[in-house]
Amino acid sequence: MRVASPFVRAVSHSLTAAALLAFATACSTDASPTAPVADAATATVVEQAASVRVGPPEYVAGEMLVKFKAGVPALSRGAAMRAANATAAEKIVTAAMRRAGDREGVERLRTPMGVAAAIAAMQASGVVEYAEPNWVYQHHDISNDTYYTNGALWGMYGDGSSPVNQNGSQAAEAWARAAGAGCNGVVIGIIDEGYYFSHEDLSANAGVNSGEVAGDGIDNDRNGYIDDVRGWDFDGNNNSVFDGVGDDHGTHVAGTIAGVGGNGRGVAGICWSGIKLLSAKFLGRNGGTTANAIKAVDYFTALRVSGVNIVATSNSWGGGGFSQGLKDAIDRAAAANVLFIAAAGNSTVNCDASPCFPASYTSSNLIAVASIASSGAISSFSNFGATSIDIGAPGSGIWSTVPVGTKARVSSGYASYSGTSMATPHVSGAAALYAARNPGSSAAQIKAAILSAAVATPSLNGRVATNGRLNVSGF
Repeated sequence: MRVASPFVRAVSHSLTAAALLAFATACSTDASPTAPVADAATATVVEQAASVRVGPPEYVAGEMLVKFKAGVPALSRGAAMRAANATAAEKIVTAAMRRAGDREGVERLRTPMGVAAAIAAMQASGVVEYAEPNWVYQHHDISNDTYYTNGALWGMYGDGSSPVNQNGSQAAEAWARAAGAGCNGVVIGIIDEGYYFSHEDLSANAGVNSGEVAGDGIDNDRNGYIDDVRGWDFDGNNNSVFDGVGDDHGTHVAGTIAGVGGNGRGVAGICWSGIKLLSAKFLGRNGGTTANAIKAVDYFTALRVSGVNIVATSNSWGGGGFSQGLKDAIDRAAAANVLFIAAAGNSTVNCDASPCFPASYTSSNLIAVASIASSGAISSFSNFGATSIDIGAPGSGIWSTVPVGTKARVSSGYASYSGTSMATPHVSGAAALYAARNPGSSAAQIKAAILSAAVATPSLNGRVATNGRLNVSGF
């Protein structure tokens, strides 16, 4: 379901009398004073402060997600829906749900009632496991490769690299080892906007779903999605995972994970080669919904179960309140050995006191990422939490790939963005690098390796569980 622009202006509703903290669109862009524009295709942007908004979380007006208890007869379901004045909009039963033994799935219901009242009516019926809003999510942003050699790509540097920055991810030192920067056989799922898979610095690492035959109009791998060769667009409900220059955020994330290294242009990701990226686009012009987030997470879980080596999903987005449906999807990913790497958010919030979703879910496969600046300070916008946020990573002034031009004519460009959105793919890339060097590692082993290698950082002491920042050379 696509949310229309007029509707989004009216979707800020509160479920409780107490004001809740919500994520804003947390992507800010800045032009780095130390990194001059390299060419005309490079996006030039003006520095903006990370957006902070306090208020009730957003959700889709007139909708709720409901999971009925197993075995509830149709008559009882109908009575509960009548009490909430609800009609069926969509029944979500993913392949991952079915493999987990869940044949009931989740129902997206419409109602002219207020969402809070409709949820209360469904809960009072006694026939549902849960009823919850359909939350709206937003992004969290703000080598010999040009931006590496000119000092701009600080997030990849280490204390022994050249250029040097001890507060970088230490990826450059990991690249210098015999194993190099290759991530052969590893696939990372990007749950975000789409990404420009034809970008000059991404095309070699753009993945394809080997179970599909492009353009034949058949669901060859029987996963419910026809011709999902590059992934699936859950926002548009089609197989087009790149829809133009508006997919800049997802493309920026992709470049940090898997920008081609050693090609004398642009940027280098944590993984230079061998890695493959697939997309589950669920963020559109107006954000994304819980219903589509569940489907996106389950999409990659099903691919993993079918034999695709999905090591992790990269999730640079957040918003809304707790969703049992989304947590269940993340837990299904955990059962399939897929990490869920999540941005902490950009509202300068203590997530221990005011949970920040999805980063605050307690799922065993989740790594929640805060942002640091090149000075080693925690980024001024970054959320934090001594128990709920795991680790810091470079997120201020991060150069990466973007599409530039017009809808009719798109070309390869580069831009500097800031946000926990930018910190998260550093950790996603680290997970891929570890998995490539340690084939067969479980999600728990990869998570433990990343967190145990964290470098103690004063600005993160007491603000993240590891008290430190990402150290790719530490494992």
